Amino acid sequence: MRSLLLTLVALIGLAFTDKPAYLIYNQQLKASSYEELLRKASEADIVLFGELHNNSIDHWLQLELTKDLYKQKKEKIVLGAEMFESDNQIVLDEYLQNRITSQQLTAEAKVWNNYQTDYKPLVDFAQEKKIPFIATNIPRRYASIVAKRGTDELKQLSPEAQQHIAPQPIPFDLTLPGYAELIKMGGVHGSGSSISAENMAKAQAIKDATMSHFILKHWKKGQTFLHFNGSYHSQNFEGIYWYLKKANPALKILTIATTEEANIEEPKDAKPELANFIITVPETMTKTH
Repeated sequence: MRSLLLTLVALIGLAFTDKPAYLIYNQQLKASSYEELLRKASEADIVLFGELHNNSIDHWLQLELTKDLYKQKKEKIVLGAEMFESDNQIVLDEYLQNRITSQQLTAEAKVWNNYQTDYKPLVDFAQEKKIPFIATNIPRRYASIVAKRGTDELKQLSPEAQQHIAPQPIPFDLTLPGYAELIKMGGVHGSGSSISAENMAKAQAIKDATMSHFILKHWKKGQTFLHFNGSYHSQNFEGIYWYLKKANPALKILTIATTEEANIEEPKDAKPELANFIITVPETMTKTH
């Protein structure tokens, strides 16, 4: 009996000293769970997983969510990511079809510096299970053109180049808080070049519009398209979300955002307007890069 009591005391002590690696909250800022997030994601047409690019918990949960959605939906899941630019779709497809090596993919697809640790596991899972993986982002050279010279310059591009961008004319609502905040911050001047605040916001918006375009282009009714993007691109139901809803108001879209908190049990940055689900992570969590 004494041994049992000591064991119970030890277990209770562990419970009170446990340090969770993350907590999930719903839109009402009530404690939720991964299981509930998974259930809602499986019911959605499109899931926008807003990550913090160097957050290790985000990248682990992205892979777990991908695997669990695949278990439920099999061929009715599509993956896509901001981290691949649309003109790299051919190279990405060749890797998914085992026609080129991983080394060839990383050499030719302009992968991010944290690709090996954070995104390669997702791409490799897609390759293994034959899941489509869509390169959704605008080629950065075209976003740079918008930032420096405005959207009219895109009209000078070849028809082939314009296939990698959301169709023109692209609607812009620069009063949306995310874009308005960019404008408020002002433009960039120096080093012989100048970027106006409005063009900076439009360069951001054209990324969101292009990601939305390629998500919709590769989504079919009955599927769940799981898209990985920086939290900024879909938080507050703006960015990609806004463009998706403008194109198809009937879409069932689930948004996920991430915040880093001093105390994840009493989060300060998690707000009801941020997303449908908010992943809170200790600000001391190990970074992937």
